[in-house]
Formats: sequence, C-alpha cells, structure tokens
Amino acid sequence: MDDCLGNGENTAPRELIHFVTQQTRFALINNILQHPEQLPSMYELEELNPSVSDATVYKHIQKLIDAGIVKEVALDDDQRRQGYPWKFYGLTEEGREFLEEHNLLAAEETLQQIYDTISDKPEKMVKYENAPRPDGV
Repeated sequence: MDDCLGNGENTAPRELIHFVTQQTRFALINNILQHPEQLPSMYELEELNPSVSDATVYKHIQKLIDAGIVKEVALDDDQRRQGYPWKFYGLTEEGREFLEEHNLLAAEETLQQIYDTISDKPEKMVKYENAPRPDGV
C-alpha cells in the first residue's frame, strides 16, 4: 500500500488514522501542536527531529499536506525579512477536526508545556521561533 493518500476526503477514516499515526508523521503533527504559534518553520521541524534526515522531514510534511492534514502558509513578500523563515506549517481546519474527532489531540496542552521546558534550543531556533508569522492563519 502506498503511504501517500492524496486527497484526505476520499480516504477511509481508518486508513487516514493509520496514515497520520505513522511515527514520523505523528511526531511532526505533535511538533506543530506544541509550537507556540502552531506554525513552525521547516528548520524548526528538522531541529525537533534530530534522528530523522531533513529530506525525510520534508517528505512527510509533503505527504501530510497532500492528505489535507497540514497546510503550508507563507508570509507576503512585503512581510519577509532576510535571515528569517517565510514558510510555515500548520494544521488545516479539516485536519484539526479529524484529529480531534479521533481523540488524537488529547495531549495538545501537555505538548505545549513540554515544548516550553526545552532549554537547550540553538540560537537560530529561538530566532526562528520568534519570527513573524502570517496573520489570521
């Protein structure tokens, strides 16, 4: 069975649950949930998953986007600043509803508390964490 499910609306809930709970994809979803703005950059996702290659993080984010669980959002050209990220990843409204409906968001608050306790973040990660994010996403 191919991991890429395409449009999440045409996928049976059981298959989609299996898809999103695959270890790397579920870790990425949890990284999004625990981020202060719930919109981490690719760099932040890569830093939070040091045992996974950058290419693998990107591949799984793309699969989550294709499935309709995650969306990529970007700053407008006039909001971009040199040396800061301008693309971010967050849950789609449908993705959040699906995860909530299947009780996969139960640890959201705990994940945020754990994230707040990370004290050895690289300087670049702290800079990126505090970068401007798109409004109203």
